[in-house]
Order: sequence, then C-alpha cells, then structure tokens
Amino acid sequence: MKPASQRAYALDALRGYAIITMVLSATVVAGILPEWMYHAQTPPPTHAYMPEISGLTWVDLVFPFFLFAMGAALPFSIGSRLERGDRWWRVALDVVLRWLQLAFFAIFIQHFYPYVLSAPQDLRSWALAMGAFALLFPMFMRFEKVPQWGRVLIKVAAYAVAVVMLLTTSYASGRTFSPDFSNIIILILSNVALFAGIVYMATSAKCLHGKGRWVRMVLIALLALLVLGADRESSCASDIMHYSPVWWLLRFDYLRYLLILLPAMEAGEMLRESMRASDVTERQTKNDRWAVVLAVAGVALVVATLGTVQNHLIALWAVIAVAMLLVMGVASRRISGSKGALWRGLTLLAAVLIVLGIATEPLQGGIKKDPATLGYLFTTAGLAVAALVALSVVVDYFGCRKATAFLWQSGQNPMVAYVACDLVVYPLLNATGAVAILYPFYASPLLGVLHGVILTTLTVLITMLTTRKKWFWRT
Repeated sequence: MKPASQRAYALDALRGYAIITMVLSATVVAGILPEWMYHAQTPPPTHAYMPEISGLTWVDLVFPFFLFAMGAALPFSIGSRLERGDRWWRVALDVVLRWLQLAFFAIFIQHFYPYVLSAPQDLRSWALAMGAFALLFPMFMRFEKVPQWGRVLIKVAAYAVAVVMLLTTSYASGRTFSPDFSNIIILILSNVALFAGIVYMATSAKCLHGKGRWVRMVLIALLALLVLGADRESSCASDIMHYSPVWWLLRFDYLRYLLILLPAMEAGEMLRESMRASDVTERQTKNDRWAVVLAVAGVALVVATLGTVQNHLIALWAVIAVAMLLVMGVASRRISGSKGALWRGLTLLAAVLIVLGIATEPLQGGIKKDPATLGYLFTTAGLAVAALVALSVVVDYFGCRKATAFLWQSGQNPMVAYVACDLVVYPLLNATGAVAILYPFYASPLLGVLHGVILTTLTVLITMLTTRKKWFWRT
C-alpha cells in the first residue's frame, strides 16, 4: 500500500474554520447583536448562562468542529507511527506528554491574559502578556536543525522560566497562582487528547487487526448510556462522570466528548485511505458538476440545521436534513475514483450521526452545549462531517488552496491562533493607543460584527505569518 504523501488540507481547513470562528465569536461586541450571534445558552443582553435553554447557533459549532478535527487527525499522527513500527510505549508516552503539555498551556495562558494581570489594564500587563506569548515559542516549537540535547535544553529552560513567571507574578484583585485557574477550553482539549489517544491506540488496526471499528461502535453505545445515566443523581454513571483524581488536571466528565472524537477517527481513517489510494479521481465535467452539488448540499445541511434547531423546528429540521443527506448520497454515488468512495463513506457517516442527533434530541431537554447532551454531540459531529465533505471538494478536489489559505494555514498552527488576539493584538492596540479606533464599533450591530472581523483578521495574519515561517507550536 502506498504511503500517504499528501497533507490533508481539507482537515487543516476544518480546524482553521473552527479556530477562526472561535476567535470571531469572542471578539464580536457583546449584548447588541441578535441571539444567534452568541451561544444559544448565553443570550444577550446579559449573556447569563441559562441551562434550561436549548438551541444551536454557529458559535455552538466552534468547539465540536475543533474536537472533530482533533479526532480525525489521530490516524495521521498515532496511526502512521504505529504502522511505521514505533514502540507502543513510546507512542503512549507521547500521548501522556501531550496531555500534560496542553494542561500546562491551559494554566499558563489563563494567568497571563492582561485582564487577569491588572485591573484596569496597564503597560505592565500588556508587556507581560506579550512576553508570555514569546515564551510559548521555545516551549512548543520543534527546532529541527538543533541537536536533540539542544532541543531538550531549550524546552526545559522555557518551562522553567514559565514556572518562575507563574509563581512570582502579581495578579489583579489579590489573585495568586493556582493550577485550578486555567483555560477551560484548552483543559478539556488536554483531557480529550489523552482519552482519545488511548482509545485510538487500543482500537488501531495494529492492535485489533481491522476490528477497531466495531469496538468503537460499542464504545459509542456505552458512552451514550453513560451520558444519559449521569443525569440521574446517586447513580453509578453519575459517580463515574463526576470522578476526578486531580480536579484541575483530569476529569472523567469530559469522556462525553469522545462521542465526537470516535466518529472523527472513522472519518480520519477514510480520509487517509483515500489519500493512499492508487487511483486519482479525474477532473471530468460530470464529476465537477456532482462535486459542486455535494458541497452545496453539505453546507445547506449545516445552515438548515442551525436555522431550524435554534428556532425549535425539529420536525422541519428532520425533513430538510434527510433531504440534504439524500442529495449528498446521490451526488457522491455519481462521482468516480477515490474521492467518490471517500465522499460516499463520509456521507453515510454524517447520515448516521444526524439521525442519531434527531432521535436523541428530546432525551435531555433538547440540544444543549453545556452540559453537552447526546443530541448536541451527535448532531455537531454529523455537521462536522458534512463540513469536511464540502471543504474536501473545495480545497482538495478543486484545489482552491490560495483562496482558502487563511483557513488551512490557521488550522496548521491553531495554538498560535487561539492566543494571538489576547496576548498580542489586544496588548499592542492598547499599548499604542490604537484601541481608541475601535470605540465607535460598539454603537450598532453591524459595527459590532465588524469589530470582531477586524480583530480576527489581525489574529489570522499573525497565525499565517508563523505558519509560513514554519514556526509551528506542537505538543
């Protein structure tokens, strides 16, 4: 079988879309925009968390799309290493190290946001934030041209400086360093990276000789029962989901997100097999036409789901979803070659997940992000598959690399994109006084969106620069 020689640009683009919209959702002006511009459970104007509210907005897709991209990348990272013959214990050690590095990243960045360092913010807080950003480069970059001992020395020194900074810095409101104070999104990612890495190793072809798919299906069923059972107090499932050997580092409640990552592993394996296929899908007029239909149907499925679920039109959602999935199925069957086979497999996976999402929607009071319900987990995973299909058509099949560079280049360096706005863009704007230019953008909804677009664009430009310079942050 031929080794994969290409990069999965569509997967990079999906990850990039997730991280860019994550930044955008955090930088649009709060309170003055319509409800669908924020998380469904934190509506304007107060943005108070309301757990009883169900719904789904584009903001609610950001995190699950990123999780899906993480799971789909496992066949390329862990899978390829196991196939090369790497010792299982070395791969397992790297999985554990990635968990710990991401957890440290979550703690470190949370302590060095300017608003955490001082209130009101001042030149010291902005300088420390930018200094923390600079320190993250030696902490997470891989200096390929430096000898192994040199790389270890650089990394150890960077972490040592980071620990000293955490312990000696004074924070606003009398706060002191605490490992409990961390970025919740990155902390969840660290836990999920550990759980998913272990599961993928245990169910890989190297370990189970092709039977891993069936084991993952059983795991999905067991996890679904666990999530449902956790709603009942004093139950065994509730005890498991609320167990934490170290509260600030490892929490079993985050196991629920494997319901996104387990299907993502399947999608990743399909994508990798397609890239390794001996044949290439020919660019023919017939294939082109059906590929466009497929991509449009995939995007329509995402948009229609958001519109109907947010407005609680569940029956209409089911009708439109089935119709779009049928269109995707017909279109993918009309396309020959490895790409057609890939898209047929992904469409089937999307269909299974969306149907599960529709079926489980009523079980926990609707589709809710927090705590994540079964309907939310299955539906968002299915929408991530549909988005991956659309991006595969645009980025990989039609080869629109230049037009989508902002997506896949951001997706190749997501850790930079995640912190660049808070640790670089905001401090620079404040320190130079240029932030005053943004004050008028708080006056109207349209300007409020433009506020987010401007800050997100600056963040993307920084991320694209680091990607082109090959200054990648890796765990």
